Amino acid sequence: MKSIFFKSVFFFFIVLQLQAQELLPFVENYSKSDYQGDNQIWNVVQGNDNAMYFANNHYLLRYDGVKWEKYTLPNKTIIRSILIEGDKIYSGSYKEFGYWYRKDGTMHYVSITKNLRLFDEKDNEEIWKIFRYNGSLYFQSFNDVFIYNGKTIKKIKFPFLISYCFAVDKNLYVASVQKGIFKMNGKHIANPKGWDILKNTVVHAIEKYKNQTYIFTQKKGVFIAEKNGLKAWNNPLNEILKSATINVAKFIKGNKLIIGTGNRGIVILDLTTNLYKNIERQNVLMNNSILSIGLDRENDLWLGLDNGIAHVEVNSPISIFYDNSGILGSVYSVATTSKGYLIASNHGVFEYGSGKFSMMPNTQGQGWNIAKINDRFIIGHNDGTFSYQNGSLSRLNNVSGGWNLSKSSINNTYFQSTYSGILVYDNPSDLSQYKLIKGLAKPIKYVAQNRRNEIWAADNYRGLYRVLLDDEYKTKKIENVTQQSNIKNDFGIKIFEFRKEILFLIDNTWYTYNSISNKLEENELFNTNFKNVSDVVAIDEDHFMVLQNGILYHIYAQGNKFIWNIIQEKYYKGKLINENLRIFKNQNHYLFNLDDGFISLQLEYENKQNAKIKIEAFSDNTLVANNPKIKFNTELRINVISGIYGASRPNLFYKLNSNKEFLPISDGLIVLNNLSSGFHSVEIYKHDGATYDQVSDFKFKVAEPWYFSFWMVSLYILIIASVLFLYYKWNKLRYIQKLKLQAEELKHQREILEMELKTENELNLQEYEKHILELELQTKSSEVAGKSLSIAKQSEMIENIQNILDSEKDFNKLKSEIKKAIKINEVNKHEWEIFETNLNQIHNEFIITLTKKFPNLTPKDVKLCVYLKMNLSSKEIAPMMNISFRGVELHRYRLRKKLNLTQDENLSKFLLTL
Repeated sequence: MKSIFFKSVFFFFIVLQLQAQELLPFVENYSKSDYQGDNQIWNVVQGNDNAMYFANNHYLLRYDGVKWEKYTLPNKTIIRSILIEGDKIYSGSYKEFGYWYRKDGTMHYVSITKNLRLFDEKDNEEIWKIFRYNGSLYFQSFNDVFIYNGKTIKKIKFPFLISYCFAVDKNLYVASVQKGIFKMNGKHIANPKGWDILKNTVVHAIEKYKNQTYIFTQKKGVFIAEKNGLKAWNNPLNEILKSATINVAKFIKGNKLIIGTGNRGIVILDLTTNLYKNIERQNVLMNNSILSIGLDRENDLWLGLDNGIAHVEVNSPISIFYDNSGILGSVYSVATTSKGYLIASNHGVFEYGSGKFSMMPNTQGQGWNIAKINDRFIIGHNDGTFSYQNGSLSRLNNVSGGWNLSKSSINNTYFQSTYSGILVYDNPSDLSQYKLIKGLAKPIKYVAQNRRNEIWAADNYRGLYRVLLDDEYKTKKIENVTQQSNIKNDFGIKIFEFRKEILFLIDNTWYTYNSISNKLEENELFNTNFKNVSDVVAIDEDHFMVLQNGILYHIYAQGNKFIWNIIQEKYYKGKLINENLRIFKNQNHYLFNLDDGFISLQLEYENKQNAKIKIEAFSDNTLVANNPKIKFNTELRINVISGIYGASRPNLFYKLNSNKEFLPISDGLIVLNNLSSGFHSVEIYKHDGATYDQVSDFKFKVAEPWYFSFWMVSLYILIIASVLFLYYKWNKLRYIQKLKLQAEELKHQREILEMELKTENELNLQEYEKHILELELQTKSSEVAGKSLSIAKQSEMIENIQNILDSEKDFNKLKSEIKKAIKINEVNKHEWEIFETNLNQIHNEFIITLTKKFPNLTPKDVKLCVYLKMNLSSKEIAPMMNISFRGVELHRYRLRKKLNLTQDENLSKFLLTL
């Protein structure tokens, strides 16, 4: 009971709160943060260059669909009015009017009133309107009109305050604030007969439509001029307009009247059906105060608001249902009823009619799908399936989650895919009766049938099933066809029936079933024509919609030929519900759901994309022509301008340097950075979804980097040449120095060699002399030894004689023996002298050293020292010195004293050290 109570309260609240948002033209709002200007937009016109121009207080705004530009007058005054004449944009401001022209990608201003004293010092005049009449331009302020014929300016001053002047056919009307409307003839003015009702009334527009003149007042509504005066416009809207405050009005193509108000936004009246639509802040408009209305060449509206700009596509084949309140929620399905619309959203099921919509009872929760069977609407809901007919709602069953309802192509049977499987409605006249397909109790998203006793089912997650049935829809066999066909990525399969043939969209590839091989095989026709498609929804037998790379295309099939029509992404960007795009066809229109509403599109819609493309390229904020040369490492911004702002705006791509990849052009702008030096080309293509058609190109050259410029290269060459020259000179100098060094080195080496040779020769000579000396020394040593031996023999002889004298008694015999011994051992005096000489030569250095150290030594002492150095014993020395052994010992004793030797020191060792 508590749950029912809360549901009832919620339903009542929804009925009270929801105010219906009717189908409206698509509106693009531009805030001052977009165009970086002021609040008010006083005037809107389209130039001959297809750009839109706006009088925005201190700025003249320009918008070409790609970028916004803003310009100020030299005197920084407020711009109130603009008018296009050829390539000139005339503007009026405070005590100033002139014209603008575009050159080199920027606007330039020329003053007409400069140095002309048209305005008195006490005047406080602003030019509020510019118009052409009788071949001259009229610049109108609140007190004066300035008539400019291209050469001279004529000033007409009025004796009263005026609001606006209106040129209608050949008539010129002047609207005063207090005295009503005057008709101007040259310098003469007069009130038209019967127009006195307009006195003390502000008139904001006078327009002619079907030979009738309409006068739009600020607060008294609309009047129609007749022969004898004025009559109030006989339309129920007139009473609404009196309180809305009319600011501006205009008749446009398609029998429509546009009225901009001060507090109710804009009113679009269809004069054929007498139905109107009100676009205001409550639905989609950014501001309710309309200051100006402009038309572009697509006959769409540009609104100058009190704060911002709005582009309203009144001539577009697309209309949109907006739900800005958020109460409706995300729309999953919509259908047209006799009273309005039936809407299934994630909040419930809503009925729309008579300008209001309300939630259907007991439908709170997720609604999935609305399908029509005869005159009944079948609604798949989270809580079951409902039937809606003639404003009443009934529940058919409680099976949860009726995602989709599809009709068999071979009979009148309907299949419903649900959370728990497939329901079969084989009797459309009694939909309360259904059958459940056994063996497939799982979430099924799509079902289709084109053969008897066989249906196809796509799992909500992954897998495609072929279900074989008997005539009573009892399951005979279930096959997982994607497994049989070895298709690994079988997530999110779409089933699409085209001319009674069932196709399967699996991982962006199209398949059909081959009943012979019992496997899926790729479909050549669709894979050739529909690449990179992620979703497909049927409209009717010859029309369907595909989603390709995030863009929707309406496809019209003519035989095996497909005509693509792009649906601009701006209508649904970020608003499509993934995997849940549903279409409802109603006569010559069809509807498809959005996250915050739905779109209505004409079935025979044909988007003839404009092929005329203008390219403006800027480098360093300077406009460059085709085939320019730009600096290295400089950003190049290419504006691709179509001049189209509405539904037929082309879908553009580009290729850089003829690469294979087509790159999308985002918002008409191509930004190129880090380009290599050399020639480059940008090719612009129009893409309809199937083919790419080249519509323009832009070629340019990137200069070499500054360090590769002609002068820098020349400098490099000069530096290199200088370095090479200096290197050459340095090398030459080094070579010369090297030669000198080599010569000096050779000379030095020669000298060294000579010295070495000389030294070697001297050494050789010394060695030779040494060798000779050694030989001589050996010889003398031999002689000394011989002499020593001789002396020893003599000593022996003397000893023998002594022995003979001691032993022989016989004198004669003794004499004879002595003579014999003397003769045998006689020492030659000459030999002794030679011995001493040789001995002195051998020990010459020793003798010199000894005599230097001990100069008090006698020759005998020296001789004894030599003998001792020769390591001779005292016994051997005695005969050589011709003294006794005892005498040698005594001599040695004396020698030790002379040499100052102690008792412990050895005399022979001491002499050896000298």
